[in-house]
Amino acid sequence: MHTLRRIYNIIKGFLSDFSGKEFLIFLFFLALSGIFWLMMTLNETYEVEYKVPLTIAGVPKNVVMTSEPSDTVRVTVKDKGFVIMTYSLYHKFKPLTIKFSAYANTKTGHGAIPLADMMKMMRQQIYGSSSLTSLKCDKPDFTFNYGQNKKVRVVLAGNIVPAKNYYLAHVQIVPEFVSVYANRHELEAIKTVLTENLNLSNISDTVVRVVNLRAIAGAKTVPAKVKVTLFPDVLTEGSADVPIVAVNKPRNLIIRTFPQTVKVRYTVGSMAYRLVRPSDFQVHVDYMQIADHPSDKCKLHLVCNSRFVREATLETPQVDYLIEQQ
Repeated sequence: MHTLRRIYNIIKGFLSDFSGKEFLIFLFFLALSGIFWLMMTLNETYEVEYKVPLTIAGVPKNVVMTSEPSDTVRVTVKDKGFVIMTYSLYHKFKPLTIKFSAYANTKTGHGAIPLADMMKMMRQQIYGSSSLTSLKCDKPDFTFNYGQNKKVRVVLAGNIVPAKNYYLAHVQIVPEFVSVYANRHELEAIKTVLTENLNLSNISDTVVRVVNLRAIAGAKTVPAKVKVTLFPDVLTEGSADVPIVAVNKPRNLIIRTFPQTVKVRYTVGSMAYRLVRPSDFQVHVDYMQIADHPSDKCKLHLVCNSRFVREATLETPQVDYLIEQQ
């Protein structure tokens, strides 16, 4: 209390002398000039853009909206600063509610909302002194159907790069098929639905992502997003001894190779290593090639029938041979 009394006495003494009175006069004229400046500023004309919600009402239960108009429109209002301040602080614009039946063409499955109609609805919400200088709607049209749809496979789009010594063993998409709603002509042209680009690099462990489906003009996909699971696997090396078989030879000839088997080296994911068999590989000697290009050695051709093998090579690309007649 003693401290507060001291502060009060100091302020009272300051205001009682000449300099304190001058300070009060200064504050008075400063406030007065501020009021005049604010009144002059608010009396000027301004143009301000506002965002107003846009909704469609009265959609029948048997109608599926395959694409909708923009959910907001941008309107520019021109008036004195006093009125503009009222719009900004107190006067909230109501959403523009469009009746589905007024603009939907049931034969084509398409509807368009004229900007003139939206301008007319907006003028009913502004004061008489205000003018509506512009109204912008990025997408004033919409499409719909009466439930026509088909199941379409989802395809992953993007670039997936596994880490060194890894490969992408499997991609799981859930759901694998989605329902696409569109008119009959557009449904016939839609074969697959792509995801939005998923770009990942240097992955070495299982990755799960929820990815949006890429939009299709005039169509609606249900659901609109899928869960993508990526299963990378580490690469390992394997080998198998495979017999050499002659092909395209006459029946009366025998082609003997030295050696009669050759080692095939391959890379495979660790999870599929035990699923690879020597019978998945075939090594051929083509008699027609020998006949056309005689040489001391014959060229070997490798055929791999395993879907698990990433890369397969022959340890020896050429071998000695002998042709005998039966």
